Amino acid sequence: MKTIILAAGLASLLGTTAMAETVGVSMALFDDNFLTVLRNGIQKYADEQGHTVQIEDAQNDVAKQLDQINNFIASGVDAIIVNPVDTSATQAMTDAAAAANVPLVFVNRQPVNLDTLPDNQAFVASNEVDSGTLETIQLCDNWAAEGKSEVNAYVMMGELSNQAAVQRTADIHDVMGDGRCKVKINIIDEQTANWSRDQAQSLMTNWLSTGAAFDGVIANNDEMAIGAIQAMKAAGIDMASVQVGGVDATQDALVAMQAGDLDVTVFQNAAAQGSGALDAAVKLAKGEAVDQKVWVPFELVTPENVGDYVSKN
Repeated sequence: MKTIILAAGLASLLGTTAMAETVGVSMALFDDNFLTVLRNGIQKYADEQGHTVQIEDAQNDVAKQLDQINNFIASGVDAIIVNPVDTSATQAMTDAAAAANVPLVFVNRQPVNLDTLPDNQAFVASNEVDSGTLETIQLCDNWAAEGKSEVNAYVMMGELSNQAAVQRTADIHDVMGDGRCKVKINIIDEQTANWSRDQAQSLMTNWLSTGAAFDGVIANNDEMAIGAIQAMKAAGIDMASVQVGGVDATQDALVAMQAGDLDVTVFQNAAAQGSGALDAAVKLAKGEAVDQKVWVPFELVTPENVGDYVSKN
């Protein structure tokens, strides 16, 4: 009798929309190339799986993002996904969701409270220890292949409140100091351009105005790398004479690489992070076990394999 009842119950569930979940999603910023791919990955997977997602733009405002989370809770969503504006401000988000017993998944940007997340919360991203490391080692190899033993470089950092920017910059220094770099890198200057192409172009223009000799730019993301390239090209610099690296392998970055302007980037699978975050959120909403740290591997992209990545974004 128990078997019959269970079978009948399963058939009933499969014949209705009872398996579908409603998930609230708060994105740090809609107006960002990488985060747009991430957001589209969440939506595409939701459409494929029959789930409902309500995606909102926090517009880089921490208070606005916390309000969105509280509104999701009040509206009775089954789970919440957050791409944090400020990774140092995630404890309040965790506390709000935990108090309401609503599963929460952080995506892409590592929460400051990662090691103390409740059982029904998780983090889906790529391990930033690999991102800046892959980028910097390849730039070192490129300079070594040019016969250089010592180079001068600029470093462009992302938002300093963001764990990814802090870790990617630390990766650069780690590679410089632990023997993995085949050349000596002298950092002329290291400043933030807040992930922005426009800010990076302005920063690079200011650096160029000093007249200092340099061999390349190591940027925490592709948007800043592209901004630096635009400033250099405007100043008449031959892009073959410098090395430029970024992270994310966005479509614009791949185009820049194919044009011979960008030398190194690192593919961060935004679509896979998006679908992975939704998958984790749905499983948590159903009471299923989920690893609290789900890593989507970074992949090195160079002019030799750039064609393999054009269709991935």
